[in-house]
Amino acid sequence: YTGEALDYKTPLLKTLSAVDKAAVDVCKLFDPAVKKVFSFLGWEQEYFLVDQALYAARPDLSLTDRTLMGHESAKNQQLEDHYFGSIPPRVAAFMREVEFESYKYGIPLKTRHNEVAPNQFELAPIFGETNLAVDQNLLVISLMKKIAAKHHFKLLLHEKPFAGVNGSGKHNNWSLGTDTGIGLFTPGKTANENLLFVTFLVNTLMAVYKHNALLKASISSAPNAHRLGANEAPPAIISVFLGSQLSSVLDKIEESSDDDEITVDELKKMKLGVAHIPEVLIDNTDRNRTSPFAFTGNRFEFRAVGSSANCSSPMTALNAAVASQLIDFKQEIDVKIRKGMKKEQAIYDTLRLYIKESKPIRFEGNSYSDEWKEEAKKRGLDCETSVPVIFDAYTSKQSVDMFERLGVLNEKELHARNEVKWETYTKKIQIEARVLGDLSINHIIPVATQYQSMLLDNIYKMRAVFDKDKADKLSQDDVSLIEQIATHISAIKTNVDAMVDARKVANKIENAREKAVQYHDTVAPFFDIIRYHVDKLELIVDNQMWPLPKYRELLFIN
Repeated sequence: YTGEALDYKTPLLKTLSAVDKAAVDVCKLFDPAVKKVFSFLGWEQEYFLVDQALYAARPDLSLTDRTLMGHESAKNQQLEDHYFGSIPPRVAAFMREVEFESYKYGIPLKTRHNEVAPNQFELAPIFGETNLAVDQNLLVISLMKKIAAKHHFKLLLHEKPFAGVNGSGKHNNWSLGTDTGIGLFTPGKTANENLLFVTFLVNTLMAVYKHNALLKASISSAPNAHRLGANEAPPAIISVFLGSQLSSVLDKIEESSDDDEITVDELKKMKLGVAHIPEVLIDNTDRNRTSPFAFTGNRFEFRAVGSSANCSSPMTALNAAVASQLIDFKQEIDVKIRKGMKKEQAIYDTLRLYIKESKPIRFEGNSYSDEWKEEAKKRGLDCETSVPVIFDAYTSKQSVDMFERLGVLNEKELHARNEVKWETYTKKIQIEARVLGDLSINHIIPVATQYQSMLLDNIYKMRAVFDKDKADKLSQDDVSLIEQIATHISAIKTNVDAMVDARKVANKIENAREKAVQYHDTVAPFFDIIRYHVDKLELIVDNQMWPLPKYRELLFIN
C-alpha cells in the first residue's frame, strides 16, 4: 500500500535475484559460460495426525495446537517401532489422497513414511527451484488440512504438540546450481571443478558464521522454541557440520603456507585433497543428526526450521547472507588480481583466510551437550534462547546493512516485521496461558476434588465398619492420596493466580518488544510448573473420571 514489502514473497524473490547475480559473478572466474545460478530447496514436511473426535475433546489442542497438560504414555517412542513399522491403513489412505491431489497441482511428492514419534509422519517432494518449492509447500499444507478432515483426522503442524516425544520440523535442503547443469555444492571431477566447489562451500561457511544470529531469528517462533534443543531437534545455536572428510580438506588448505605458488594444474600435484575429493563423500556425511546446518553430500540441510514455518523466512535470510558474502569475495579477488596476483592464487589465498576466520562456526560434536553451549559462547556464536530477544538480529546494524545493500528490505520494513513477530509471540503465549488457567481451574481441580471426596467417604465408611486402629491402618493409603491431591490442587491454584497476575502486569506494557520479553520471562515459566502438578493428578485420579483424553489415546489411536 505504501510501497513497503510486508509479505514473504517479495523479499524472497529479491534475495533469489541477488544470489543469482552474486553467484554468477563468482562462477565466471571458473567458467565464463555460466549465465544464471538457481537456488534450490527441498523441504521435508513432518506432521502429526490425531483422531478428530479425540482432538475435539482436548480444548488445549483445539485452541493452541498443542497439549498444555498430559502425562507421558508408558509406551511412547522408546522402541522405535513406529519409525520402522508399516504405515497404518487409515493414514496410508490419507497419504495417497494427498499425493494424488498434489500431482494435480504439479507438485512432485516423492516420499512418505512414519516418523519417530507415534502418529507422526513425513512427506517430501522432489527438490525444486526455491520460489516454486515454497509455494508448493504452502499448497500441500492447505491440501493436507482439507484431506485430513475427510479421513476423520486432525492435522497438527505445531512444532511440539506432545511432551516427551519428538516434535515436528521441516528440514530445508538448500543448494545452488548453474544453468550449465553444475551443482555448486557437488564435488567435481577436475581440480578446477573442485576449486569451484570449495569456493562456494567456504563462502557459505563465512555467510553462516557472519549471520548466525539472523539465521536463528529466521526460524524462531513461540512453538519452535519448544522443539529446539530438546534432544531431538537441533539446538538454538547455529553451527555447521561438514563431516570429517571435508573438514580435513579445509584443514589442509588452511595449513598450507603463504609461499605456496598455485595454479590449477598444481592443485593436482599438491596433496591438499582439493584435486580429488573422494566420491564417497555422500556416505560420509549426514551422520550428525544434532547439527542445525549440515552438509549432506551435495547440499546443506537447514534442520532448525519448524514444521509450521513458511520456508520463505529461512530461505530469504540464507540466500541474502550468501549473496552478500559472494559479493565481498568477488571484490577481494578483483583487488588481488589488479595488484598482479594470478587468479587461482588470489582465490586460494582468500579461501585460506576465510577458512581460518569461519572456523568457529564449524562443529562436528554433539550439539545437545552442555560442553558445546560453553564452547559456543567462547567462540562468539549467538547463544540467546529468548525468542523475543532473538528477533533483535533482524534489526541489528549488520543485518540492516546487508539487506539494504542487496535491495531486499530497508530498515523500516525490518522494524515493521519485528513488530508483527513480537505481537504474534505475545498473543500465542497469552492464549496458552488463558487456556491452561481455564482447564486447570474448570476441568482438573473439580475432578480432583470429586475424587478426593470419594476417598474421604471411603475413610468414613471404614470407620463405621471397623474399630479405630484397624480402620486407620486400612485407610492410611487413602489418607496419603488425599494429602497428595490437596498439595497438587493448592499448587495449581497458587500458580494459576500468580500467572494471571504476571499477565496483568505484562498487558500494561505498550512497547511490543518489551511486552513479548515480559511474557517470555514472567508468564511462560508458569506453564511447566502448573503442568507438573496437573500431570501428577492424572496419575492419581480415577481414570474414568479424568476429563481429557490421555496421551496413550491421542498417540496410539490411528
